[in-house]
Amino acid sequence: MSKTKFVLHGSGWRSEFFLRVAKALPNKFEITAVVTTNEEKAQRFANEFDVNCCKTMEEALASDVPNFVVVSVNASANVDVSLKWLNAGIPVLLETPPAPNLEELEHFRKAMPQGAKIQIAEQYPFQPMHMARLAFLQTGKLGEIQHTQVSYTHGFHAVALIRKFLGVGLVMPKITATTFPVSVVGGYTREGEPQEEVIVQKKQTIAVLDFDGKTGLLNFETDQHRSWVRSPIIQIKGTSGEIFNHKIKYLKDYKTPMESDLVRKDLGMEDNFEGYDLKGILGDGLWLYRNPYQGSRLVDDEIAVATLLDAMAEYVQGGQSFYSFEEAAFDMTVAEEVFCKGELA
Repeated sequence: MSKTKFVLHGSGWRSEFFLRVAKALPNKFEITAVVTTNEEKAQRFANEFDVNCCKTMEEALASDVPNFVVVSVNASANVDVSLKWLNAGIPVLLETPPAPNLEELEHFRKAMPQGAKIQIAEQYPFQPMHMARLAFLQTGKLGEIQHTQVSYTHGFHAVALIRKFLGVGLVMPKITATTFPVSVVGGYTREGEPQEEVIVQKKQTIAVLDFDGKTGLLNFETDQHRSWVRSPIIQIKGTSGEIFNHKIKYLKDYKTPMESDLVRKDLGMEDNFEGYDLKGILGDGLWLYRNPYQGSRLVDDEIAVATLLDAMAEYVQGGQSFYSFEEAAFDMTVAEEVFCKGELA
């Protein structure tokens, strides 16, 4: 496949993931323009990432026609910005969430032009360890998947993972939820390391999503995924075994238990001189995930972003949907219901 060309519309924190990926993989991706009205960011992006920055869609399209646009703006602007590109006939890969609230989400759905090509950049299912877990589920060795616990990320991200692990579609689950306050020493944030010790109050949400007998437990403390003192939990339970974080257990037959670990094969450790990078993930004697971007030294979330860009390139050429607007809208609706029920409990 030829190099994928895309416009990046937006200059916020999340947009820099796409800039870093394109810089690390110049033979695969080219950002033809960055649309931003923030002059300080435009200057920094031009210097740091060697990209052309402009202020309007029209300017971005003047020099080259991209395969698609990545819209990575504040959630409040997602709908208006995306509709402008879609109405111009340009496919959109839209950062999460697709809209700031359910009312705007419904407006977006109704205003979208017929035949619009749009996907949502839900990166979590495409992180390497989650892809390895999903690959192992495909072996069938866990039997029928019945339950999963996701204590890893928040809201619609967690719902997306729960549905992927359970293999369920867009059928509204029965939801039971509660929310309560917890206190913890403040830690790492988007702004960086803490400058002093401060006790901060967070919100713990515990919710059970019952998809007609298949259940998902969402268990998350605000900002848990950035905390140095909180641990993630991913548990996927089937009739013949389970995955618990990095441990695989299953029955080879009814009296032969098997155990193995999901093992990251990272290069550059100790006496390995191949350069620090992720080679892949092994489990049960199988390569469950091979890093297609080996040599780029991308972190896991950036690998997921690169995977989304490749999937979007295939999608606009007639390939399969990988995370549709309908899926994103559903997961956002479920997450909002969890929030409402948790607050009322």
